[in-house]
Amino acid sequence: MSSTSPEILEACKLKLITTKAELLNRLRQAKEEFFARDKGTDEADQSMAILAEGEFLRSQDRLRTQLLEIERALLRIEQGSFGFCEETEEPIEVDRLLAIPWTRLSLEGAEIQESLKKKFAKQTY
Repeated sequence: MSSTSPEILEACKLKLITTKAELLNRLRQAKEEFFARDKGTDEADQSMAILAEGEFLRSQDRLRTQLLEIERALLRIEQGSFGFCEETEEPIEVDRLLAIPWTRLSLEGAEIQESLKKKFAKQTY
């Protein structure tokens, strides 16, 4: 059960829905622009097209990943588990939720995960 106040939940939900709509518009617009561009016929144009395609795909992947995080946050709101850190299982700071409502980690949880990443990154074999 969420310990986050109804006002905070509603503010976060509104921000999530607004951000989701913005991301969907960006996805659509980027797709339209990518497919509407002139592809060119010489080698230089084709090389540039390949580079542009790679950047387009990376951008689309980042946007889809963020959309997935937003969908997960909306689901947590519906399930009543929104606002709890997945690492520490403690409530996430209200300011953090208002700034990044799709976050799954408190500041402490994010620091724990970051230190684990650093620890395991140093262990190269």
